[in-house]
Amino acid sequence: MLQFLSATPPVLWLVLMVIFAVLEGVSVALTSIWFAAGALAALLVSFVVPDLWIQALVFAVVSLAALLLIRPLAQKMMQPKGKVPTNADRVVNQLGVVTETIDNLAATGQVQVAGQVWTARSAEDVRIFAGEQVQVLRIEGVKLVVEPAAREAAVQ
Repeated sequence: MLQFLSATPPVLWLVLMVIFAVLEGVSVALTSIWFAAGALAALLVSFVVPDLWIQALVFAVVSLAALLLIRPLAQKMMQPKGKVPTNADRVVNQLGVVTETIDNLAATGQVQVAGQVWTARSAEDVRIFAGEQVQVLRIEGVKLVVEPAAREAAVQ
């Protein structure tokens, strides 16, 4: 077996490179592409340097360098660029009009914000009557948590 490995190192590195590339293609999780790069480097070195140990050293060094240097950059590029607000998130901090009196104890209340009607709850457990203007503080599940807009303006 060792004679086969020492007699045909380019074939060994080519087979390893293909195996690592296929594994990466199957996993798409940046797990084995670094070893495919190491195998490619070892393959290129095998045409110049016949010593298998030097080729293995090149494989290890290039694989480790790729893993440590390139992987963090690749992961950073693959992550989404910050939080992208959804349409629902866009109503936070908006003003709305109460269409059904908000009473947390009775579990009633609706608010119209940006043309949409939402179920709403008061942040301060106070009753807010239909027709009043409110400011959306946050979204909890499918309900808006609001406070009267007049109180928010008075604080400023």
